[in-house]
Amino acid sequence: MTYFGLYAQQHRGEEAAGIVVSDGRTLASRVGLGHVTDVFNEPALARLKGHAAIGHVRYGTAGGSDVKNAQPLLVDYSGGPIAIAHNGNLVEADAIRDEFEAHGSIFHTTTDTELIIHMLAKPSVLMRGREGVKEVMAALKGAYSLLLLTAEQMIAVRDPQGFRPLVLGKLGHSWVVASETCALDLVKARYVRDVAPGEIVFIDENGLTSESCVGEKRVRPHQCLFEQVYFARPDSVVFGDTVHEVRVMLGRHLAREHPVSADVVISVPDSGNSATIGYARESGIPEDRGFIRNHYVGRTFIQPQQADRITGVDVKLNVVRTVVKGRRVIVVDDSIIRGTTSRGRIRMLRKCGAREIHMRISCPPTRFPCFYGIDFPTTTELLAAERDIEGLRKFLELDSVGYLSIEGLLSSVSGPKENYCTACWSGEYCVNVDRHLGRFKAKRKR
Repeated sequence: MTYFGLYAQQHRGEEAAGIVVSDGRTLASRVGLGHVTDVFNEPALARLKGHAAIGHVRYGTAGGSDVKNAQPLLVDYSGGPIAIAHNGNLVEADAIRDEFEAHGSIFHTTTDTELIIHMLAKPSVLMRGREGVKEVMAALKGAYSLLLLTAEQMIAVRDPQGFRPLVLGKLGHSWVVASETCALDLVKARYVRDVAPGEIVFIDENGLTSESCVGEKRVRPHQCLFEQVYFARPDSVVFGDTVHEVRVMLGRHLAREHPVSADVVISVPDSGNSATIGYARESGIPEDRGFIRNHYVGRTFIQPQQADRITGVDVKLNVVRTVVKGRRVIVVDDSIIRGTTSRGRIRMLRKCGAREIHMRISCPPTRFPCFYGIDFPTTTELLAAERDIEGLRKFLELDSVGYLSIEGLLSSVSGPKENYCTACWSGEYCVNVDRHLGRFKAKRKR
């Protein structure tokens, strides 16, 4: 079941994969670099025997592309074996790590996830049981959706801001926790609810219990809207909304804000597909398939090295010449981060005879680094950081370019507008990151 859950969420990370299993006494692990199908086969799965498991697909935002950083991390310490899988970024990880190392702690990885293990292993935490776990989670700052596994129990945690998604499901008498509901669908589990921001869920042989790591303190959620724009699968329900429906609305708002005369609307597959439907419906301009994707190539945005990213893009898409030749084309994409891939696609369309090319982006210009688990933590990597709209149009070699406004973005989701994180577009960070900016830039080079 864990293998299939990871398979459903492969889009969330293609760098590494792993599973840790408990048989009630010990924990067994298998991790490796690559896709889920690269790391696991039938003999490997057969060796993982037990009644409880956690798994992880890695999308590296902290630490290098090394098998030692593959998760779940499994360690033995005085409290027994424990495994941890983490989605997100801790904004104070380096400062706390320096403090641990100054007192003699030894780290085996370069990820911020290992820091949580060191915090849980402190004697003062171990002696306090669940209260100690709550204390550690309340002390963390940043984005963390976590799964922890011991021989006796599983623990699921979501940070008080709820940056990254985490959902709870039921499969017979068993509980299932996942980043997205598409994983529940594949294993035939019933969606129960989201793990609430700031909630700690304990699951053992006696069932499920829940506590808050922030007590009675009220913390306003800041759920990541980039999940809706790009990261999540269209068939998932994220933060209470079906991702496909949100993206269709993004496209509708985009057509209202940036109309243009054209002959055809095409998408950059796959994450631009739903917004293209919305744009075409709202504008009345026919939609067609201008690009065909090679589905044996992974997601170019989340590959760890720029060289790999460019190589992947070269083979990922091809143009249907008859759709674009001699026509005024609107290209709808979900986002532009670094810009090199987008410019390459535009040049392909020009070469295939497109008369005009107008690009429409279903989110605002990404001008600010993300410190909460999306891989653009330095402004030097962001095309829009120091360019206005005209500068972006020239760089991309377009006839026109239009980005959705933050207002249009927030109008496409159902929750209160103040409950979403827009920091990568607005620069308004809910967790102060100013004094950590230099550390994050240094971490990228490790």
